Amino acid sequence: MKSTRVAADSDRDLIRRCLAGSVGAWQRLLDNYEGLVYSIPLRYGLSRDDAADVAQITFTILIQSLHTLSEDSRLGPWLATVARRHTWRFLERNRRETASERLEDTRLAQSAVLLGKHDADSIEHWELTEWLDTGLSKISESCRELLLALYFQPEQPSYAEIVDRLGMPLGSIGPTRARCLKRLKQVLGEG
Repeated sequence: MKSTRVAADSDRDLIRRCLAGSVGAWQRLLDNYEGLVYSIPLRYGLSRDDAADVAQITFTILIQSLHTLSEDSRLGPWLATVARRHTWRFLERNRRETASERLEDTRLAQSAVLLGKHDADSIEHWELTEWLDTGLSKISESCRELLLALYFQPEQPSYAEIVDRLGMPLGSIGPTRARCLKRLKQVLGEG
């Protein structure tokens, strides 16, 4: 029982020192709780990158909340709760985006397959090409480049290649793709 009390006093002291601007206290606080916070999203099945994002969000919220934590706050459980909530949000957002992307990817993939047919002289091929080209010309250049890279390259590039080519963060490809597909669908008159 005594060791729990010492840890709580230590957390309280660290919080006070953090509020006073001590970089060392902040580093000690991170050292004490980084493993706990990082492990929670991993246990829920998130990737290491996503777990790092959840940890970053959690510690950002801690920074913003330091002055509002009560004297008797138990920092470990508080951080675990924040990390768990953001993990759930991450999982829910990924679930929604994945379902939406699957639907959009299927439609665009079907169009790309038709475009890739060897019978380039068919009316269906020509109409589809014209339809997609018109839609792609009405969306932003960044969206057009991303969709062309993802769906219309002879060899499908890896996300790393797309990041290098387009200069965008790796974690933003999926959400950006979903927004671009939604915009393309709107300009094509399907949304």
